[in-house]
Amino acid sequence: MPWLRATRAVVPEAADPDVVSPSAPNRAWKQFGLVFLCGAWVLLGLFGRDPWKTEDAVNFGVAWEMAQRQDYLVPHVAQEPALQVAPLVPWLATATLSWLSPPLDPPDAGRVAVGVLLVLLLAFTGMAARELSGRSMRWVPILIVVGTVGLFERAHQLSAEIGLTAAVALALLGVALSLRRPVAGGAVLGAAAGAAFLSSGFVGLAWTLVPALLLPAAGASWRTRAYAATLAVAGVVALPLVAAWPWALHTRAPALYDAWVAAERLSDWLPFLPGSAHINPGWLARNLLWVAWPALPLIAWMLWIRGRGFNGGLREPGIVVPAAYAATLLVSLALMPDPSLIQTMPLAAPLALLAAHEVDSLKRGHSAALDWFGILTFGLAAIVLWAFWIDAYVHGMSPRVAMLLRDSETGHGVSFNLRAILAALALTLLWIVLVRPARRSNRRAILNWAAGMTLIWGLIATIWMPYVNARRTYEPVAQGIAHAAPPGSCIERRDVGIAQRAAFYYFSGIVTVPDASPRAAECAALLVQYGRLVDGPPPLPGHAVAWQGGRRGDDNERFVLYRKGP
Repeated sequence: MPWLRATRAVVPEAADPDVVSPSAPNRAWKQFGLVFLCGAWVLLGLFGRDPWKTEDAVNFGVAWEMAQRQDYLVPHVAQEPALQVAPLVPWLATATLSWLSPPLDPPDAGRVAVGVLLVLLLAFTGMAARELSGRSMRWVPILIVVGTVGLFERAHQLSAEIGLTAAVALALLGVALSLRRPVAGGAVLGAAAGAAFLSSGFVGLAWTLVPALLLPAAGASWRTRAYAATLAVAGVVALPLVAAWPWALHTRAPALYDAWVAAERLSDWLPFLPGSAHINPGWLARNLLWVAWPALPLIAWMLWIRGRGFNGGLREPGIVVPAAYAATLLVSLALMPDPSLIQTMPLAAPLALLAAHEVDSLKRGHSAALDWFGILTFGLAAIVLWAFWIDAYVHGMSPRVAMLLRDSETGHGVSFNLRAILAALALTLLWIVLVRPARRSNRRAILNWAAGMTLIWGLIATIWMPYVNARRTYEPVAQGIAHAAPPGSCIERRDVGIAQRAAFYYFSGIVTVPDASPRAAECAALLVQYGRLVDGPPPLPGHAVAWQGGRRGDDNERFVLYRKGP
């Protein structure tokens, strides 16, 4: 079988990358095209919208209050300390918000931090690939990350997970660099551990350091003095980064430190502890295939080839290092009580590095199947998005389309924005030009998939953004509550989430008091968050309904403001 014989060939390390890379002709133009694609993926969806539920609203709310208070140590949400929010991503958002607003609106300026972290994620992934597999492979994992389905929309939210995702990619770079420069690799690994801790607490520390500590069990090449020096330097660098923020909290007020310790509940990450929820082993199996697409089938092919000893087998550092990180994260997610899809984002870099190894050895039929599946899928999706938008602009949102989009309101007319339409048309035309019949290759299939994901996200972020934002913003809800609230009195709250509190405070300055607080008795109103209300708001003794509502088209989340008294 010719394709199998080809897999036995190993490209020499000293080979000219212009020879081994299929993009050798017109290299400069192709490099520019790749940078443009990645830049479009990074920037689309960052601007022209309000903070969205959940992580986006929480982290922006914290950053906005940091900028207002000029207090960068203690995270606050609606004037209450929120020590469960790790500080690194809000710190970055506070910096971009302070520098860029005005001219940008505060939410857009804060989300520039997301763009910075996405650029770092792609850069660290490419640099790690270059260290582990050579220069010719540096773009393949980057394109796989761009095309990862699990990052669709989630990667463009201001969340702790985007900080942790970039930190995991930096940790991969540190371990990869340690093979050549042990001290520098240790310093990078330590910086990654510190960034991960400041992004997500102790789970971030574990996800960056535990795989590095497990590598000596993977082979004798990791049981060396040089790698021991790498781990020692990593510990020296990470320790002050990890200790600085908790120490500063304790110095400010021991109660703040105690609140942070209470918020760092191990039961949220480890099963079988007091207070931890039951694990759902099938959750990861049900979601991993589509969350990790297209990396997962490419990894299966890599295991099929390398597992039989071809192309260096499975013991090469380029396989062992990302495999250690991917396995650690997968086991942690499988055992995690009540996981969420956004917590799978840090898998992107290690899975992309694994998936990239045997892209060039794919059977032509397999790569063609992936290529045409992507072209047909994204082409049909783009046609549907354009058709629905034109129909909604001309006739208003039809009941059938509203039901498909889970919108309880019909007749909504999408807005006409010339710049958004021109951008959407440009993206569509560029995608058509890119996927036109041309010299096919395995890497071209990966490129086309990444371009298709960028196209669909770009259409949503341009022509559909006003509609999506109208569905997801809390601004009308906050304005309704503020208008109906008794003037000059506090508002007691019950079951109101932290994201909603952050949004209400940003949009209308609404500050609420917990119903368990002694101050609650002084409040003249009660704000309650319900789920679906089939029969209207339930009556409460001694309270009268002053206002009720929710986000447009969302019947699964309702807010009721009660006035106290007859």
